[in-house]
Amino acid sequence: MIHEPVVAAMIIMALIAVGEIISVLTRARVSMFLVALLGYLLLIWMGIIPKGLIGDSKFIEIGAVLGTAPIIIHMGTLIPLKAFRSQWKAVAISLIGIIFGAGLILLLIPIVYDYKTAVAGAGPLTGGVIAFLVTSQGLKGAGFASLAIISALILSLQSLFGMPLSANLLRRYALKFRKAVDSGTYTASALEAEVKNVIDVEKVEERYTTWIPKRYQTNLILLFQLFIGGAIAVVLDQLTGIPYSLWALALGVVGRLIGFYPERVMERANAFTVGMAGLVFLIIETMNETTFSMFISYLPETFLIIFIGILGILIGGFIGSKLFKWDPLKALPVALTATVGFPGDYLVCEEISRSVGRNKEEEKMILNEILTPMLIGGFTTVTVGSVVIASILIKTL
Repeated sequence: MIHEPVVAAMIIMALIAVGEIISVLTRARVSMFLVALLGYLLLIWMGIIPKGLIGDSKFIEIGAVLGTAPIIIHMGTLIPLKAFRSQWKAVAISLIGIIFGAGLILLLIPIVYDYKTAVAGAGPLTGGVIAFLVTSQGLKGAGFASLAIISALILSLQSLFGMPLSANLLRRYALKFRKAVDSGTYTASALEAEVKNVIDVEKVEERYTTWIPKRYQTNLILLFQLFIGGAIAVVLDQLTGIPYSLWALALGVVGRLIGFYPERVMERANAFTVGMAGLVFLIIETMNETTFSMFISYLPETFLIIFIGILGILIGGFIGSKLFKWDPLKALPVALTATVGFPGDYLVCEEISRSVGRNKEEEKMILNEILTPMLIGGFTTVTVGSVVIASILIKTL
């Protein structure tokens, strides 16, 4: 009975749901991936569920189809180009951060371990789920499938380090900002409108026209558009040797810019949640052959990569702050969004503004000051930068 697809899928989804609940309760400090991954491994190691359960669910096929090129195209349609232009310093600082983070990993980790171990960690540390997918697929294709354990552990554990560090730095900046407001030395910037540009989806959407009239933008037609782009990305990968992830990201950005795709196309097609769930199934499935001894043996590499990567991101963020004349207390958390992602970056900003602001007006002022660069930093690292870095590095194996 446990091997029935619906039953098997329900068991794996139960792990994901528990992870989601814990993530909500801990305000994203403990990631859903960490809970689901550890829960799955423990159930396998104790013999409660068989290794082939994810395969039995058949849901992994959904992840392989929706959770690859189509979801990367969707990520391309999320990029708020106007906010990117107005917050170009946040974009630059976050990019410098992940370049230094990846660079330091590639420089130091091979001295202790080897180059392929460095590649396994660099992509996921500089971003999120898609960077992991690109890295794990590349490792498997290069014959280093076991190293995907490192990628999965970094994906699961990095927020445990990134969030408290980001929160501490942002709190210090918020207090400094509040003091400047009290002394009258702060000149209010027009960030409130920019915040709305990032958060208020409906208003952003009104500025873009699409080729297909809204009446024909049904779920199935939007899904068909996603598969058009996904198929083109995969074909271009085979023709050019450039990873499909880069083509898909470019197609999403350009497709939205020219009006072929509406913003958040996968969400509009009501396929994003299913695609993400399938992607999580793909991630967990990479752990099937992981034994307890293997898991323990890869922890030193994992923690060393996280430490070196975060150190590199901080160095890059600090250099960026000096180049663009930003307060390091503001620039460093923006660079660290690579280890936090969404909604972690938003939750940190919300928590800091609420705890430092002495009244509602002050809370709003602090939130407006820190939220936009943090969100743009997250978009830059997780949506764009990490995918590019992971795609390039995996080709060097």
